[in-house]
Amino acid sequence: QVQLVESGGGLVQPGGSLRLSCAASGSIFSFNAMGWYRQAPGKERELVAAITSDGRTNYADSVKGRFTISRDDAKNTVYLQMTSLKPEDTAVYYCNAHHLGLDYWGKGTLVTVST
Repeated sequence: QVQLVESGGGLVQPGGSLRLSCAASGSIFSFNAMGWYRQAPGKERELVAAITSDGRTNYADSVKGRFTISRDDAKNTVYLQMTSLKPEDTAVYYCNAHHLGLDYWGKGTLVTVST
């Protein structure tokens, strides 16, 4: 059983930065992929960024050039560095691990971008 715990959310002004962390209970180097999703009020959950076990990354068009996903296999942690944040980035951000055909989710961390 994989457990994922997100941290790093909070309130930030437009143009600011935050770094989200996702700590996994297992060895992430064996996971097929890990990613960050988000869900804004009244909207469906959407993929923000993903990273495969060999380091390939994928981003939503809306965050390209502003967000960076990375992984530290030694710490079993995946990060999402977010810069130039916009009000439309406000959402609950969820960590996801895809492993042996199954998806695992964290409970989420709230990011609010507002003045």
